[in-house]
Amino acid sequence: MGEDVRLRAVVALAQAMAAAHTPREFWRAAALGARDALGGHFAALSVWERDRGRLKVLVNAGERAVGEEEFPDAETYPVHQFPEITEFLHAQWAGGGEPDAWVETAGDRVPTGRVTGLRKRGRGCCVVAPIVLHGRAWGELYVARPAGAPVFDRHDADFAAVLAAVVAAGIAQAERLEEVRKLAFTDPLTGLANRRAVDTRLDEAIERYRTDGSVVSLVVCDLNGLKRVNDTHGHAVGDRLLERFGSVLSRCGAMLPGALSARLGGDEFCLVSVGPTADEVVAVADELCVRAGELELGEGVACGVASTGDPIGPLKSARRLFRLADAAQYQAKAARSVKPVVAGRDGTVIPLADAPPGARDRRRFRDAPPAAPEGRGPEGPPGQ
Repeated sequence: MGEDVRLRAVVALAQAMAAAHTPREFWRAAALGARDALGGHFAALSVWERDRGRLKVLVNAGERAVGEEEFPDAETYPVHQFPEITEFLHAQWAGGGEPDAWVETAGDRVPTGRVTGLRKRGRGCCVVAPIVLHGRAWGELYVARPAGAPVFDRHDADFAAVLAAVVAAGIAQAERLEEVRKLAFTDPLTGLANRRAVDTRLDEAIERYRTDGSVVSLVVCDLNGLKRVNDTHGHAVGDRLLERFGSVLSRCGAMLPGALSARLGGDEFCLVSVGPTADEVVAVADELCVRAGELELGEGVACGVASTGDPIGPLKSARRLFRLADAAQYQAKAARSVKPVVAGRDGTVIPLADAPPGARDRRRFRDAPPAAPEGRGPEGPPGQ
């Protein structure tokens, strides 16, 4: 293969990885790009899970053998069966050199794990290139050819090492982008999701509700007594209270599969649930109130719940669900309730949520715009 061809293959690999939007798309692009660059018919990308002592296959791309899945959930191999990933590779680059790729064939006399795999799947040869990230082995790139095809040579192995380096650079970039994404959607104090993440999740949830009727529930919480703690003990202690309640919220939220636990800002938190029934969500909110009341500092929490599983009327936007949950939380706080107030089960919540801002004795609901004349609001008549 000419140098120009291989250079174009490297560029194509880098571009394909850069265009990926999800981890799976990235893995597939990396494997297929390496397969095409090396003239193989199959490629796999695996990660070394150090804590579990195993290589986990992330993707099988190309002509898969019987039983091979493109994105396997449980295809793993103990690293003691592949000692090169943990042993002599480190020795090779410990002195400042680069890790080498190598070739194995189905006809090799020593039946290594990969040789056995080649024979089992009807493949003739493979080239394996370690992927090194931050100075240590991250995993490996594996490309194979069928039985009867030309065997990979030393030049192919050298090129595979170059491709593995390109993949490693792509992984590093993806990790940086993921870190930026996490920062953009994470509250730095508690580690919970932030308001931006809540808005995104709620918009997606409302679409699911419209599409298949999935129950969407929102629990809005206001941590009582934070100002007193800040004034009496200082803001560092207040921050610890926020962190402690964030942990309680996360623990309770875990009782609802897939729920999002978030800090909206200040002393306000929320849970977004999609799927569980309204009764299940209310039960978790009740548990949250109990646990918050047991915290050493603070004065418990006021919780409001709004769910499409309750009679809350038509729902055209996530904003209305927020107004309902916020109004329920306001009622809980005003009544000093130790239990959650639920929209649709408390007769005062829906009228409060739908009243014009000037007609209610409370702060304006989060992000709610001034009310338009009745019947002409952005969501239609009151109650929509």
